[in-house]
Amino acid sequence: MKLHDLRPAKGAVRRRKRVGRGIAAGQGKTAGRGTKGQKARSGGSLPPYFEGGQLPLVRKLPFARGVGFRDPWRVQFTPVNLERLTVFQAGDEVTPEKLAQAGIIKKADELVVILGRGELPQPLTVKAHRFSASAREKIEAAGGTVEELPWQRGGYRTR
Repeated sequence: MKLHDLRPAKGAVRRRKRVGRGIAAGQGKTAGRGTKGQKARSGGSLPPYFEGGQLPLVRKLPFARGVGFRDPWRVQFTPVNLERLTVFQAGDEVTPEKLAQAGIIKKADELVVILGRGELPQPLTVKAHRFSASAREKIEAAGGTVEELPWQRGGYRTR
């Protein structure tokens, strides 16, 4: 069998229905749209949730439930793994400002959480807003120190 021998299964591909091409075609005159009404006109399509002007079900449901819910008090931390901190020299002080300068985070005013993936070969003084237990353990095992920066909900960008 060669590439030119490949064909779709019999009956799998149908010809396009050419509507509005005269009475002999079987779909002439109203072209399968019925008679009159909004759906018979051009551009007369309706959104799937439209219920004839009645308040649609999707608008009746409570807004802050399920998939569409966004917690307005959620605090977004930018995660940084230990393997990213290997760009700093031994004894350096790692702060959100230095992380932004190094291109590890986008802005210096982000809330930073240090996570424990990877190893830290050199001792560093790491200042961040939050640390995972494994990251704290690995930094101290490498001879470095951990310092949690103060943060509050309104003081930093939370989104």
